[in-house]
Amino acid sequence: MAENKIVITIQTTVKAPIDIVWKCWITPADIIKWNSASDDWHTTKAVNDFHVGRKFSYRMEAKDGSMGFDFGGIYDSITDHKQISYTLEDGRTATITFSVIGDEETEVIESFDAENFNPIEMQQNGWQAILNSFRKYAEHQFSEQ
Repeated sequence: MAENKIVITIQTTVKAPIDIVWKCWITPADIIKWNSASDDWHTTKAVNDFHVGRKFSYRMEAKDGSMGFDFGGIYDSITDHKQISYTLEDGRTATITFSVIGDEETEVIESFDAENFNPIEMQQNGWQAILNSFRKYAEHQFSEQ
């Protein structure tokens, strides 16, 4: 990545304990249920070999079939229930930090290298929309227990 890279940071607070938040973040069956920025997109397949040096890959598609792409990378570091860092296939990096706020709240902060094709605001809004979808899903999973 160029030395003048831009790092975008997004965050949310999930009203659910860290165990539920962590499980929802890393489990393929959960990932396909929350990993979309809008109702007209979905993740059709999620593969996650959740170990340092191993790969993850999510197939994201428009529900009308008009477009889709694979989002994937390799895990650089994993600190259980605290932090995940990875490198995307295009060389950009991302780090997600999970912080326990209370018995039933978890803060999730995600920082990632911006890509050079789309405006920064568009990237930030898209990733934030996915994070908001995650929050809603994880909170629902907690409320169902």
